[in-house]
Amino acid sequence: MTVELLTFGCRLNTYESEAMRDLATRGGHADTIVVNTCAVTAEAERQARQAIRRAARDNPAARIIVTGCAAQIAPAAWAALPGVERVIGNADKLNPATWAADAPAAPVTDIMAATETAAHLVTEFAGRARAFVQVQQGCDHRCTFCVIPYGRGPSRSVPIGAIVEQVRLLVANGYREVVLTGVDITSYGPDLPGAPSLGQMARRLLALVPELPRLRLSSLDPVEVDADLWRLIESEPRLMPHMHLSLQHGSDLILKRMKRRHLRADGIAFARRARAARPDIAFGADFIAGFPTETEAQFQEMLDLVAEMELSFLHVFPYSERPGTPAAKMPAVAVPVRKARAARLRAAGQASAARFYQARLGQEEAVLFERDDRGHTAHFAPIRLLGGTATPGELRRLRVTGADAAGLLAEVA
Repeated sequence: MTVELLTFGCRLNTYESEAMRDLATRGGHADTIVVNTCAVTAEAERQARQAIRRAARDNPAARIIVTGCAAQIAPAAWAALPGVERVIGNADKLNPATWAADAPAAPVTDIMAATETAAHLVTEFAGRARAFVQVQQGCDHRCTFCVIPYGRGPSRSVPIGAIVEQVRLLVANGYREVVLTGVDITSYGPDLPGAPSLGQMARRLLALVPELPRLRLSSLDPVEVDADLWRLIESEPRLMPHMHLSLQHGSDLILKRMKRRHLRADGIAFARRARAARPDIAFGADFIAGFPTETEAQFQEMLDLVAEMELSFLHVFPYSERPGTPAAKMPAVAVPVRKARAARLRAAGQASAARFYQARLGQEEAVLFERDDRGHTAHFAPIRLLGGTATPGELRRLRVTGADAAGLLAEVA
């Protein structure tokens, strides 16, 4: 073992883990396990702690370094875990000097004072067919359930030139699909000269890297999509017809208590406009079940929204109290009720996905393969090739012949 990364949480963490793998290797680290933590839910933190204890038990000679949002927020608690040699804060984890083999341990830097986004050119994502590119970091908003701003700091954007350079290197290294990622990517740009929007940046990226076949965006806030991004949705075939929305709930009262920037009608309006511009578009969404004060009727509004917006791919989380957040002080929904509602919401998502799969029967799909016989379509629907194999990272056209609970089934077109 040289440098092993254990990554929890979001796509931004995936990007940063690959950057740290490269930095630690260049810095001369050996027999090192880096645990990149997540603070979104208590379950994510529990899994990371469990992984650290297992790593310390199974690899007693290895150095264990902990970083990520959970470590940024409570560094002393993570430093006290067995086998942990060092805790690195989010402000320092992409700094090459941090990863010098003889670098001394240092206090975790206050992330709220950050003014720039640390960047590192990543040219390979181990075991992955698609690449992730950080375009933004941090968040200026304060949703009442979320602790991430305290782990990531204020919103900072990556200059367009650095994004273009990164994507060119990835395409040259064989990647056919790139995902633009960040904490709140629709807030991209106001801190840069000229204040470019997310849509302007994506438009320039596609123009300057014409050899990139496929571009995806990570989670979008439905009320912050700018005019340039709408034009790309309408007219750019290289922008994939799949939008993942940070909706969180379907009840206006709960959305207000969450301190979200949109209401139920905004999500519906976004879906209608996007479908009018691109009829075959598919949607995913993030939802929280069992938010404090949520009634059965309000939960039903969320279920109804899944059907009304025809949301095909759901990420569902039972509400998890985050210490220090306003929501943690609100009247709580019982934990068993949260879990039961999350299960019902996932079932609604699975039923919606099944309807989407049925609608694709007989269609030809451009598939990016991630394993010998499996990949994802342009709509990010999972698909399996029957009676054949492909090379991971390869783009091929398949014809959909069936579907099961895991996704689409296909043959070579």
